[in-house]
Amino acid sequence: MAPSALRKMKARGGTWSNLWQRFGFFTESQKQIITALRERGPVIWMHAVSVGEVGIARKLIAEMLRRQPKLRFVLSTTTPTGFALAKEYAERDPQQLVVIYNPLDGWFSVRRCFDLICPAKLVLVEAELWPNLLSTATRRGIPVELVNARLSPRSERRYTKFNVIVRPIFQMLDRVLVQEPEDVARWGALGVDRARIEHTGSIKFDLHGLREPVEKIARFRKLLESVGWTSAQPVLLAASTHDGEEIEITRVFMQLRTKHPGLFLIIVSRHVERSAKIENDLRSTGLNIARRSVLEKELNTGNLLDILLVDTTGELRAWQYLATMVVIGKSFLATGGQNPAEALMAGKPVVFGPHMENFDALVRMLLQKHGAIEVQDFEQLVPCIHHLLENPDEAAKIANAGREALRAHEGATQRVAERLLAPE
Repeated sequence: MAPSALRKMKARGGTWSNLWQRFGFFTESQKQIITALRERGPVIWMHAVSVGEVGIARKLIAEMLRRQPKLRFVLSTTTPTGFALAKEYAERDPQQLVVIYNPLDGWFSVRRCFDLICPAKLVLVEAELWPNLLSTATRRGIPVELVNARLSPRSERRYTKFNVIVRPIFQMLDRVLVQEPEDVARWGALGVDRARIEHTGSIKFDLHGLREPVEKIARFRKLLESVGWTSAQPVLLAASTHDGEEIEITRVFMQLRTKHPGLFLIIVSRHVERSAKIENDLRSTGLNIARRSVLEKELNTGNLLDILLVDTTGELRAWQYLATMVVIGKSFLATGGQNPAEALMAGKPVVFGPHMENFDALVRMLLQKHGAIEVQDFEQLVPCIHHLLENPDEAAKIANAGREALRAHEGATQRVAERLLAPE
């Protein structure tokens, strides 16, 4: 795996020093910072893989600190994009939160991290179950709790197939807090004691404490205005797209422009390291395209754009507030889909393709409540978006229904924080 992992690390902004952290080696200054954190209060080690999980961790940490201000946290993450977002959050209060890269799951690197952090508890976000990490915590008497737990049908089939191997790993979990009621039986079937499983709802879909990123929205609006966009122009945003979806959505956009000449397209790829390839592919359409990182350096150039390609991380949520409607990526040419919750929270009508397997329960609820639209392919996407642009009142009704559907998860952050802070 090493060659591929190193390429991804470099492409996503990682450094060699980050790599050493993954083997459990820290600089003297890093050791001093973590030791000082540990001396100021009990430390909870929370692990979140990437950007989405870090967002969940941020909400949960804020709520736990509101309840117990003396707590301290080490937040580990796997990807450079997740690390960058976590560091941005930690810089607000370095006395309470330190960010590290998660150790590779070898006994040596895991042991070194536990020796340094000495956590009172290990909290895993969503689905990060590593055998050495769990077994080391169990041997040391450190409780391990899985929060916002989700289990896609694909993962459930895979785990069930290798149940003899994975069952002992699941049995090490002291508590599993799941997103949906039906998840209780799923996790129980994999070996977790039913008494340790509880339905708390999804932190990711919880509207509690949600605030508009006002400063970012204002900055991005100014950026769009610098290339000729006006608030009267509708904006189609393609969110978290995967390979091949960008060019297809651009072709949809070109068809729509024949009837909606003011339409503007924003593409936010799931993986920013693909930005150069995406830009090159889209140039063949003859449209005027610019990358967001380049555009900001050349602000007020007066160039009129057709498409903005966002090649910076941690900004999708703010861009969605500027959209008229949002198309969810990984739902057309890949399997699983991406999270539609942020677009719904921003009050935007959401459209996705037929492959939203990772969000099955939410999708079923959205479609039942008419809070989103599912299309089968890019061909159906054209009349769907045209209809919404022609009927803004109907689009607003769908957006409101989608936001209202998320209220089933309202209070999830508070419930999870309460369970994690309850006496053992």
